[in-house]
Amino acid sequence: MSKIQDTVRIPPYKFEDPLDDVAIQTLNDEYNGVLDKKLGLMVAVTSIDEIDDGVLIMGDGAAYHHVTFNAIFYKPEQQEIVEGEVIEIAEFGAFVRIGPMDGLVHVSQVTDDYINYDFKRGALLGKESNKSLEETNRVRARIVALSLKGKSVNDTRIGLTMRQNGLGRFEWIEEEKNKNKKGKKAKK
Repeated sequence: MSKIQDTVRIPPYKFEDPLDDVAIQTLNDEYNGVLDKKLGLMVAVTSIDEIDDGVLIMGDGAAYHHVTFNAIFYKPEQQEIVEGEVIEIAEFGAFVRIGPMDGLVHVSQVTDDYINYDFKRGALLGKESNKSLEETNRVRARIVALSLKGKSVNDTRIGLTMRQNGLGRFEWIEEEKNKNKKGKKAKK
């Protein structure tokens, strides 16, 4: 959550609507999906703290108001553990939706196993482990590469890995937990 100051343009046909509501909608239309290197990706303008009296500009007819508003940003961090949904499988890896952004798990970062691409199923398959990764699977991954360049989410690059303990498809993580519990009981 961040506090930002800016000027918002309110067109004449919106003068009769509640000013705060129009300002929030206008700011959301203008800034949602915009990427700032320091703050991250703007997800939503949530509220207006202050809004000054408007100034009319000759020949425009709109009112320009100086505003202070609160906005929510999402900024992924290097080494952060994230959860998401696989949205696409390709021969070279899996695209994972992590909140408002997408990351890529390269085939070399899916598991320690050799991975084959099954074109018919649209899945990545482990050669020895028989683990599969398909669209709509929920996964936990770690951000290992991050490039937040440009002004939009299309300019970002997020590299993910699932090769560490506690990472991967949720079913794999659960299987590993159960295997570890059985191993501890056997030792007792």
